[in-house]
Amino acid sequence: MTLTLNYVSILVSDMARSLAFYRALGLPIPPAADASQGHVEISVGGLRIAWETEALMQELHAGWTRPAGAGRIGVALQSDSARGVDEAAARLRAAGHSVPEPYDAPWGQRYLTVTDPDGAAVDVFAWQSGHGAAD
Repeated sequence: MTLTLNYVSILVSDMARSLAFYRALGLPIPPAADASQGHVEISVGGLRIAWETEALMQELHAGWTRPAGAGRIGVALQSDSARGVDEAAARLRAAGHSVPEPYDAPWGQRYLTVTDPDGAAVDVFAWQSGHGAAD
């Protein structure tokens, strides 16, 4: 049996705020996505990405409580160029988010780590010439 990653769910406290963040980051979330719903889902490169509210989790799972502490999973988005990483940082800054400067990582990637509105770490990277997938 072969398993394929098909779905990633991001738990959010405020759907509109989270969708705005991920749109600014560059994910293709349609403007018509209904932020009043407890679940919004898109497909990118065959991977389904969903945002689900804490209120929905409470409704679906009796006794559910909000997680405490750091996230348990990391999300990384690959750009096709180092410039794309810098542009993602600029879009987030323009939308009012605090964003560190991207950097050239010693493992051959242009790299940025940002925090979404609920505290989840999101990495944005691009392979640089002579390293990894860019070869």
